[in-house]
Amino acid sequence: MPLPPAIEIARRATLRPVSEIAAQMGIGPDLLEPYGSHVAKVRLDAVEALADRPRARYVVVTAVTPTPLGEGKTTTTVGLGQALGRLGHRATVAIRQASMGPTFGIKGGAAGGGYSQVVPFENVNLHLTGDLHAVSAANNLLAAMLDNHLYDGNALGIDPFSITWKRVLDVNDRSLRSIVSGLGTKQDGIPRQTGFDITAASEVMAVLALSRSLQDLRRRMGRIVVGYTGDGEPVTAEELKAAGAMTVIMRDALKPNLLQTLENTPVLVHAGPFGNIAHGSSSVVADLIGIHAGEFLVTEAGFGADMGAERFFNIKCRISGLVPDAAVVVTTVRAMKLHSGRHHVVAGRPLPPGMLEERPEEVRQGAANLLAHLAIVRRHGVTPVVAVNAMEADFPSEHDAIREIAASVGVRAAVCTHFTEGGRGALSLAEAVAEATEEPSDFQMLYEDGATLREKVEAIATEVYGADGVDYQPGAARQLDLYERAGFGRLPVCIAKTHLSLSSDPKLLGAPRGWRLPVREARASVGAGFVYLISGDTRTMPGLSHHPAAEGIDIDERGNVVGLY
Repeated sequence: MPLPPAIEIARRATLRPVSEIAAQMGIGPDLLEPYGSHVAKVRLDAVEALADRPRARYVVVTAVTPTPLGEGKTTTTVGLGQALGRLGHRATVAIRQASMGPTFGIKGGAAGGGYSQVVPFENVNLHLTGDLHAVSAANNLLAAMLDNHLYDGNALGIDPFSITWKRVLDVNDRSLRSIVSGLGTKQDGIPRQTGFDITAASEVMAVLALSRSLQDLRRRMGRIVVGYTGDGEPVTAEELKAAGAMTVIMRDALKPNLLQTLENTPVLVHAGPFGNIAHGSSSVVADLIGIHAGEFLVTEAGFGADMGAERFFNIKCRISGLVPDAAVVVTTVRAMKLHSGRHHVVAGRPLPPGMLEERPEEVRQGAANLLAHLAIVRRHGVTPVVAVNAMEADFPSEHDAIREIAASVGVRAAVCTHFTEGGRGALSLAEAVAEATEEPSDFQMLYEDGATLREKVEAIATEVYGADGVDYQPGAARQLDLYERAGFGRLPVCIAKTHLSLSSDPKLLGAPRGWRLPVREARASVGAGFVYLISGDTRTMPGLSHHPAAEGIDIDERGNVVGLY
C-alpha cells in the first residue's frame, strides 16, 4: 500500500507545544520567541546560556554523488535523529531552511519525507518566519544603495564593469538571469548590465549561515565587496554606508528557528546557503546552540562529500570551532547502479526499467564512487558510517552488496527504512553512529589558513575530486592575483562545480581519473569569509520546468494547502 503524501502524514502527527520541545533541549521560555504554537525563534542569548553544559556528539550527514533525484540526506538526517531518541539519547537535528524557488519548481520541499520529516510541513516549506525575505531585503537594499551611489556621481570611483553584486528573488525565474537596469529617463538611474540570483545564492545568506553573533554579522556585512575601483581596490558595503541598515534588517533572521520532527525530536531550521556556490550547510549559530542541547547533534551538508562535507569541514568547522565525531554517507541502490555507467537518470522522469531489476553486480560496479566519498571523509580524520536508504524497488542482495563494499574498507553500514517507518526504521543506523562517535577523533583540515589560494584549490582538486591538477583561464588567474594583493589570501576556498560527478563534468560517473579541473572565474565572498572558484556552467538563478510543482499547489474548500510535496 503506497504511503500517503508527506503533507497528509504531517497533518496526522501529534505535535507538542514548542515550549515542550525547547524544554527537551534545556531551553527555557525566556529564550524563546514563539511564532504560533509549534514554531519559535531561539534568542541568541541561548548560545551563552548553554555554553557550560556538556558537549553533544556532533554528526554530519553527507552522501555519495547523487542521482538527479537525490538520495534522501534530509530524510536520513531526520530519521537518524528520531532513531537516537528511540534508543534513549537526547538528540537535536539541525537542517537548512527551504527556498521557495525549488518548492514551487521541480525539487519540492526540504522538510524530509515520509515518516521522517520536520513539521509543521507548510511552515517549513513556505516562508517559515520570513528569514529568506529578510535576506532578500538586505541584499536588495545594498544593490539599491550601490546604484544610487553611481547615480549621485560615483565618489568612490567604482568601475561599473567590475560590479559583482546582483539583486535576488526567492523564485525560479530564468528571464532575470541577465538584464539591463536603469533604462528610461536620466532620472531612472545609470544603465548597466546586471541580473538576479535566487535568494539562497546571495552572499547575505552565506553571511547569515556563518556568523557567530549579531556583532559578527555586522562586521561581515561591512566586509561584503560589491565591486572594484579603476585601480583594482575593493569597494565594500561599509564604504557605501549600507552595512548598518542591512544588519538591522537581518537582526531577527539571525535567531534560529525551532521546530520538531513527526516523533517530536527538536529541530533547528536555519539559513539555506546555495549548495553550488556557497558552503551548503545550516547555520553556525544553530550548531553552537544544538551542541549543548543534548547528547547528539545531527546536521546535514549539501550534495555529496566532495562538495557539502568538504566545505562543512574546511569552511564551517573552521569558523565554528566545532569538531565532528562521525559522518554518515547516504547511498541508495539506484545511485550505485547509476555509477556503474549502465543507466541514465533524468530528474522528473521514471527510472529506467533496468534499474528496477535485481542486479547486485551493477551495485558492485558502482562501488568506486562510494569508496571515494568514504575516503574524503577519512581524509579529514572523521569516522564514516554508510546509510543505505532503502527503497521499495530494492532487493536484499543489492543491500548485501553495499554492506560488503563498506566492510571491504572497514566501514560500518546499516540499511534504513526510516522513510516508511520513521525512527524505528533507522535504529541500526543510530546504533552504528553511536558506536562510531565513541572512537577517538583525529579531525584535520585539508589545508592551513596560510596556504595560498592556488594551493588550497589544488588540494581540493587533487585530494578530494581526484583531479590531476588545475587549469586556470586567464581571467580567473588575474582575479586570484587581485585577491591575494587585496589581503583575501587567508580565506578558505569554495569550488562551484557540478554536484552530479566527482569531476567537473556531470557525464563522468564513478570516480574519474586522468582529468584536470578547469577554473573559468574566481569571486570573493569576503563578508561570508571565502573565495569561490567557478568550474563549468553554474546557474545561480534556476528556471522552472515544463510543469513546475506550482501548477499543482492550491487551497481546498477548507482553506488547507494541497499539492505541496
